[in-house]
Amino acid sequence: MRLVSAQEMREIDRRTIEEYGIPGLLLMENAGRSVAWAVMEKLGRVAGKRVVILCGKGNNGGDGLVAARHLLQQGAVTKVFLACEPADFSGDARVNYEIYERLGQQLFSLVNSNGLHLLKLALMQSDAVVDALYGTGFRGRMADRLGKIVETVNAAGKLVVAVDVPSGLEADTGRVNGPCIRADLTVTFGLPKLGLALEPGAVYAGELIVADISLPRALTDISGPGRYLLTKELAASWISPRPAAAHKGSFGRVLVVGGSRGMLGAACLAASAALRAGAGLVTLAVPRSLQDTAAAKLTEVMTGGLQETPEGALSKAAYPEVMDLLAQSTVLALGPGISQHPETVALVRDLVSAVEIPVVLDADGLNAFTGEGELFSGRKSPLIVTPHPGEMARLLNESVAAVQSDRVRVAERAAREWGSVVVLKGARTIVTTPDGTTAVNSTGNPGMATGGSGDVLTGVIAALVAQGYDLFRAAAAAVYIHGRAGDIAAGGKGQMGLVAGDLIESLPAACKELEEFREVVSGPSGLG
Repeated sequence: MRLVSAQEMREIDRRTIEEYGIPGLLLMENAGRSVAWAVMEKLGRVAGKRVVILCGKGNNGGDGLVAARHLLQQGAVTKVFLACEPADFSGDARVNYEIYERLGQQLFSLVNSNGLHLLKLALMQSDAVVDALYGTGFRGRMADRLGKIVETVNAAGKLVVAVDVPSGLEADTGRVNGPCIRADLTVTFGLPKLGLALEPGAVYAGELIVADISLPRALTDISGPGRYLLTKELAASWISPRPAAAHKGSFGRVLVVGGSRGMLGAACLAASAALRAGAGLVTLAVPRSLQDTAAAKLTEVMTGGLQETPEGALSKAAYPEVMDLLAQSTVLALGPGISQHPETVALVRDLVSAVEIPVVLDADGLNAFTGEGELFSGRKSPLIVTPHPGEMARLLNESVAAVQSDRVRVAERAAREWGSVVVLKGARTIVTTPDGTTAVNSTGNPGMATGGSGDVLTGVIAALVAQGYDLFRAAAAAVYIHGRAGDIAAGGKGQMGLVAGDLIESLPAACKELEEFREVVSGPSGLG
């Protein structure tokens, strides 16, 4: 599903009205009615139920007034509170204000000195609250008066339905800079806004419903470079059935190069995950003194020993040995547990500049380029980099706060500058390409914030690249599968006790879900 910025949504609205002749008043009617239906779905029979509707002066407030009217028609007891003067309404919002007023309904002011007191009384008796204070144009921090209103709503413990975006949330970034409505449900219109898919916006939005308000599909179903929400439907559409006559060579050969004394586990996790995600053959190359241990841990993985330093890290002299192994490999996963020993850093840099097959670069493989991410542009290979926010900050010479404050645009900038696929890990992982195609993941949970989780993701990405998927789809589908495996594992074990090995155990179930979903959508394959 496509994700849009506030400006992109405004442009779609404008073209809908000007090019297709669909009146803005009709769009507002459809939007408000969708909100009313969502409230009715949550409350069941609404006759006699009490609903508080908070309206600002813009189109978002107009949507709220339409929702109030439809709820009123279904027998609900509605109380509309205005965060503006009636004279502030204009355009379509003004029309709906006048309609509601002509129905003989009293409207309460939040501008007056006793407005907050009246709202508190109404909330005590209410069954639900509709938030239509601010829409997608909101930026920064709301004024103290409205901030107190928002805090009062959040403290009331009632069902809260937000109109388009929760008030106080930035639609483009998901940032929250002050008081913000914590919705149980957000009804967004036409297409989901980018900030609803990013943290913390996704938490404040709660359950997300995308309502059809009659926007022409020619404007909403645009293919090619753009931003998308990474869902089961999208990931499943990329995963092809396995040919009946396939053999292990059909699904590629992954070479994992990593490990060092004290950090062998990271490399082993990546190799094991690559097998569980469908790679035909996996070889793990580690410092020679660690090879026997790796072989004992991984029954199905082939192992190789490489020249090492006295400290048990990979030596620069291992370069020709790695190149020999690469001659029989489809993809290189480089970095898990590899260390930041100076000789290892030199080895990593030499490999990235010389290798011609796809490379998945992670962990200390990324740290070998700290402050010099521009060196990625001088390579020969297709490249996927998988930094967490700290690693991204070091690569770009930025602060972690700067990376986290605008994750999508930071990832997109890095992908353009480095000419690579970038996987910016974290809550709502982002996958993006140099041409601006971006996916925001919808799976995963806080239990996955554990050592080794990123190494598992590296293995899954490498496995999908080995199976022949293009780099973006391989990385994005891997991110979805990895997060879904974490959700499956947490469903059985809870979040607190999750370890990376639990994710590997759940990878087959996550992949099976996509296979079964694809079969349901596309129908059975074969004759008949």
